[in-house]
Amino acid sequence: MDKLDARWESKFNKLQNEYQPKQPTKYVSRQYVADEMLLCSLTTVHNLTVKGILRKFGCGGRVLYKRDQVEAAIVELKG
Repeated sequence: MDKLDARWESKFNKLQNEYQPKQPTKYVSRQYVADEMLLCSLTTVHNLTVKGILRKFGCGGRVLYKRDQVEAAIVELKG
């Protein structure tokens, strides 16, 4: 009986680790990317977007960026 319990517990722990709730995607504005994350001008943010380094998303006429993608681009640019 202990082997069976150990197997079920092992499978339960594996499933619990694999199916954790995802963090909601955080979107940031062009101004926030320029002022707070990259410390550059809006023109530089636009140029990075045109070059394909940053990927923009539109919502109601606004240009937004996924925060985690901007952070990954920063690491890539520095590395």
